[in-house]
Amino acid sequence: MFMKKIFYSTRMFIISLLMASAGLMAQTTNKPFFTVEGEVLKPLKLTVEDLLNLKQTEIKAKDREAKEHIYKGVRLIDILDSAGVTLGKELRGENLAKYILIKAVDGYEVIFSLPEVDPEFTGQTIILAYQVDGNPLPKGEGPFRIVAPNDKRPARWIRELTTIKVVFSKE
Repeated sequence: MFMKKIFYSTRMFIISLLMASAGLMAQTTNKPFFTVEGEVLKPLKLTVEDLLNLKQTEIKAKDREAKEHIYKGVRLIDILDSAGVTLGKELRGENLAKYILIKAVDGYEVIFSLPEVDPEFTGQTIILAYQVDGNPLPKGEGPFRIVAPNDKRPARWIRELTTIKVVFSKE
């Protein structure tokens, strides 16, 4: 009888631990995130909270209806740097043949070359935005969006971003 009580108590303890950890996992996975992968030293899985720990930037840019907005987020270059992508003075030779493939939840994809986002090569600032005009990006646009204000058309302003993948071009 004593052994049955110990077995039952142990079983209930294990079940409660499993339920608690499942609840914790559900909390973690419910937060929207995107990944940084491919030719990186450190693959990343980032949430808005993670982005808040990086250097913040705001830019003014006009959307496809020519309305000006203030987008807040993190420079794409800073996210790539956090993942250990070859940048700056080290971006030369074969590394110049790398590009960034950015994917959205609906399958839409856009490409930027590494020199297009690296301040050592360009004066433009491309950001991964999570806010517009002081508010979170609306559904259908966010929670993450690329904003490339120097593009004449916002076709690469990819909405509902899920993946940033650094890739070597191949012939």
